[in-house]
Amino acid sequence: MGVTMKDVAALAGVGVGTVSRMINDVAVKASTRKKVEAAIKELNFEPDASARALKTKRSQTIALILPTIWHPFFSEFAYHVEESLSKHGYKLYLCNADGDPQKEYDYIQMVKQSKVDGIIGITYSDIDKFVSTNLPFVSIDRHFSEAVTYVTADNFIGGKLAAEELDKRGCQNLVYIGGINQYPNETTLRADGFEAYCKEHHIAFDSLKIPEPIADFATPIKAFFNQIKAFDGIFCVNDTMAIEVMAALKTLDKEVLRDYQLIGFDGTKMESSRDYMVSTIVQPKQEMAAAAVDLILKKVAGEQTENRVILPVTFVSAGTTKDV
Repeated sequence: MGVTMKDVAALAGVGVGTVSRMINDVAVKASTRKKVEAAIKELNFEPDASARALKTKRSQTIALILPTIWHPFFSEFAYHVEESLSKHGYKLYLCNADGDPQKEYDYIQMVKQSKVDGIIGITYSDIDKFVSTNLPFVSIDRHFSEAVTYVTADNFIGGKLAAEELDKRGCQNLVYIGGINQYPNETTLRADGFEAYCKEHHIAFDSLKIPEPIADFATPIKAFFNQIKAFDGIFCVNDTMAIEVMAALKTLDKEVLRDYQLIGFDGTKMESSRDYMVSTIVQPKQEMAAAAVDLILKKVAGEQTENRVILPVTFVSAGTTKDV
């Protein structure tokens, strides 16, 4: 038979009720807590999570809504969220919404049913009416309202930085390429920052903004480059798009570094120990995840939080830009 709360109580010299209160996060004296924690450790006692959830009305689980698990940025972000939650004794419930608002609504209902304690969401769907101020929800890269907390990298500065780095490397005809979603989100600021820098410094530029979802990258990209007169520097909304652009341009006999320089956004790697796939504006994914976890746990606990966290980005050269 496994170790029970009675065994812990006997070893600690306290009542079973005291052990139960401590396990369920009810305040007990510091000296008592110390004795009970020592007994739990010695006996290797594992509290029943479901029973604890019934007592506390908390599941010790946070849902993470992703648009897709196939995008490298989302996958890496999920990894860091899980790591950060684990440090706080929480589990991750991963929700692959696949761009379906109904799925996202169903996950929001799980909070109301106490199946999860809160949600960290990367969502580009029409769920604004479901994200209320009393819902423990932290948004990533999307500003729903002033009352809904969100965490984001500095997308505007990232766009400006990309244009500046191409400018430093002698590029004179710049291009921005990205998708455009029908629901506003912070990633559109990447284009805004890029275009602002070009205007401030009187640099010629063109932009291609492809409506999402994008089923075919190559056709609009090739058509665009066949139309414009000249280009020698390209900034893409993310690293995945940058790789698609390189592939499309190769079919037009255009080679990176020989004919143009290229910068992506996100800081995507195939593995943590490998180099970035393209020169890129790196989002601080680990810090974003930690900030999101800190905020959602404060919300679950009923604490006040700041409503907006904007984290700095950096540029890393990784083979698709020349040395300065």
